[in-house]
Amino acid sequence: MNSKFTNFVAQRLLTSKVGSRKLSGPVVAVATAAIALGVAIMIVAVAIGLGFKQEVRDKIVGFGTHLQIVSLDFNRSYETTPIKVDSALEANIANIEGVRHIQPFILKPGIIKTTEEIQGIALKGIDAKFDTAFLASCLEDGRMIHIDTTRSSDIYISRSIANMLKLNVGDAVRMYFVGTKGLRARKFTLCGIFNSHFSEFDDKMAFVDIRQLQALNNWETNQVSGYEVIINNFDDLNTITKEVSAYTASIIGPDDTFLHTQSITELQPQMFGWLALLDMNIAVILVLIIAVACLNMISGLLILILENTNTIGLLKALGCRGKRIRRIFLLMAMRIVGRGMLIGNVVGIAICVAQATTGIVKLNPENYYLDTVPILLPVGVWAVLNVGAFLFTTLMMVAPSHVVSHITPAKSLRFN
Repeated sequence: MNSKFTNFVAQRLLTSKVGSRKLSGPVVAVATAAIALGVAIMIVAVAIGLGFKQEVRDKIVGFGTHLQIVSLDFNRSYETTPIKVDSALEANIANIEGVRHIQPFILKPGIIKTTEEIQGIALKGIDAKFDTAFLASCLEDGRMIHIDTTRSSDIYISRSIANMLKLNVGDAVRMYFVGTKGLRARKFTLCGIFNSHFSEFDDKMAFVDIRQLQALNNWETNQVSGYEVIINNFDDLNTITKEVSAYTASIIGPDDTFLHTQSITELQPQMFGWLALLDMNIAVILVLIIAVACLNMISGLLILILENTNTIGLLKALGCRGKRIRRIFLLMAMRIVGRGMLIGNVVGIAICVAQATTGIVKLNPENYYLDTVPILLPVGVWAVLNVGAFLFTTLMMVAPSHVVSHITPAKSLRFN
């Protein structure tokens, strides 16, 4: 009975046309609009922040994968110390929970020279087992490298390098390599052009058959720069890195080399440090929006209480306790917040869906590494965002609701 009475009075006070309601009517509308706007902005801001972070992270991982297993002498330059292919190591790493794929690679610096231009790049040698899903997703012209039983002369370069050197698909690409035995040259055929919009890698990386680099380095067919490990879930990176590191640290390679495991966050600390700042930016936006919404609701609730002073006095005179009256006004505030959040969710999700499906809002890839504004809003994040905002905003109403306790029936019934 008590809850029915509370709900009935709260609903009547919000919808009743009795009296002038000169202040409470507009205040409720403004408070609802403020909550709706705040929630819509929160949803869009979080979706863009998470989307941007994942898109950029996927590009970094696409070029470098999650983990690298290399020689302990590996000095992060493009002239690498070889390790021997170890089938037992591959099998044991692949069996670690959370590991999706393991693949060998070779890195080597070289120089592309045309009749008019010259450009230094890093070649990455890949084999038939290499996961080319990311590279294929960036394909802009031509085709991927074709690797079979014979050594391929294909080369896969970025749009920025192709434009710089005025190269097109099918053109011959002459490269020069400096080694201990002097200058060596190779002729490749440009099979495809990719564009990841990530200048950090696009401007300096190309892909060839791993056997080409083994021949250039005078390595045996079972020698590589190292292994790349792809995992299923980026959130498990630290755990899997420790497990892989513990395994590789306990073995010596077939050629008596010690192995070292590096995660992508260790290989690219500046990029991941920059991405970590996005979390702080999102947190600041959320705090500011919720603070503004709370201030609007506090002022709105106080106005509702003051404008209904006569009603409060009458309820007290009829024996209604202050605690129940506070509950009535808290319920009114919760309904205003709920209505605003419902509208805000509809608007915010509609904006996110429109952007995700049409990509109508564009970005400058040179500045943002992406050509459109990305959107990512997991259901769990959306739920936590809504529940957290609702609870925090409602809790902020408890303190101003105590104003009801200071209203006495004798004075309030004469209140004008």
